[in-house]
Amino acid sequence: MAAARGWPRKVAAVAGALPGGGGPRRAPGPVPETAAPATAALYVHWPYCRKRCSYCNFNTFVVPAVDEAAVRACLVREAQTLLRLSQVHSITSVFFGGGTPSLASPGTVAAVLEAVAGAAHLPAGAEVTLEANPSSTSASALAGFRAAGVNRLSIGVQSLDDAELRMLGREHTAAEARKAVEAARGLFPGRTSIDLLFGLPGQSRDAWAERLEAALGLCDDHISLYQLTLERGTALAAQVRDGALPAPPQDLLADMYQTARNVLVATSFRHYEVSNFARKGALSTHNLSYWRAEQYIGVGPGAHGRFVLRGEGGCRREARVQTLEPVAWMREVQSQGHGTRSRVVLSPLEQLEELLTLGLRTDEGITHERWGHFSPQLSLQAVFGEPGEAQALQQQGWLVLDSGGLRCTWAGLAVLDSLLPDLLWQLHRLLGAAQGPPRGTPAEERAGGGGARATMDNNG
Repeated sequence: MAAARGWPRKVAAVAGALPGGGGPRRAPGPVPETAAPATAALYVHWPYCRKRCSYCNFNTFVVPAVDEAAVRACLVREAQTLLRLSQVHSITSVFFGGGTPSLASPGTVAAVLEAVAGAAHLPAGAEVTLEANPSSTSASALAGFRAAGVNRLSIGVQSLDDAELRMLGREHTAAEARKAVEAARGLFPGRTSIDLLFGLPGQSRDAWAERLEAALGLCDDHISLYQLTLERGTALAAQVRDGALPAPPQDLLADMYQTARNVLVATSFRHYEVSNFARKGALSTHNLSYWRAEQYIGVGPGAHGRFVLRGEGGCRREARVQTLEPVAWMREVQSQGHGTRSRVVLSPLEQLEELLTLGLRTDEGITHERWGHFSPQLSLQAVFGEPGEAQALQQQGWLVLDSGGLRCTWAGLAVLDSLLPDLLWQLHRLLGAAQGPPRGTPAEERAGGGGARATMDNNG
């Protein structure tokens, strides 16, 4: 494998010439998106949980009581404001994430969806996903969410072993998880996804194989597998740091991931993204919009977005982050219609970075058409088809560049995080000397990991 370089600190010192001469290569010019179809996905963040899990560092809050009517009004108003600013004509999917959005009432979900449908076209069959915990998914609540417009459920099972669930600080038991998934499958057949964690402290290869077998007996047609990441500041990370729990070795983590890939593919699942598996065509439309670098609008405390502000005459995509703390966010929404903490116009190079880093997470990779939308003057072949890091990775069997586009091989997808620095280095050497070193991958999409180092997807 090509050596995985650290992020270059002085890319401007590297000559930015394409192989074959032609002198310095300027960074690509602005790519106006006003001519593109004004569609977007919509993410809605519910920030509250009943308790914080031992591994969690997401933007979540445990409070004595939630003024749901106030939160609902602010979610509705911010959605309306951002849809007006974006002038999006059609919403392709809606995802209620958290936090624990299954703690919200179906009335809140219905109000947001009604607001979206009033401000933009929301097709009748658009995917509407709700994240749920087994401890807050009674049959009556699930029926209420379905009546409100939810048509896909993502359940945070995480483990089917009670001891592991206690270590993770989860509220539910394995039996409750099974009951919740069975109830969800009855109401959302073919559209119930489960999340599982692997690489837990002290978890053995055999224990993981047992969890996976149990999950296969329970699951519907979509599974997300995430390696547990010990995040600084979490209770679980402190236990491992202090020696109370053992850290799993890297070779074991890689073996667990490969075992899961082989087992799931052998049972008709398509490994369509680093951490996601689907069969019978049950891919997540919403998450694909992230990985394909399509527009998305983030509503709620800490939500992120990538869209063009056509309502303000904009023609370039912006990265937006909403205010993290719910009370401060509500004050801002009430006073100005939205609680945007920061907004940054993305340079053409930054957009290509995101496209590369996110697109290579999928088995389809980056198509020539999608690359051309962001880089009409310089093709995938011109950037990655000439002698350089990408060509070396192709020769070593990690990467493919052909008529379909640029994508990882089966082996390459498992080690994506070690390939990306070389590819970003090459992209910057050719296009980015004038714009500085590569940025990290946007944290909300969790795109920096590959294979066994993938982390939990959460947009908040």
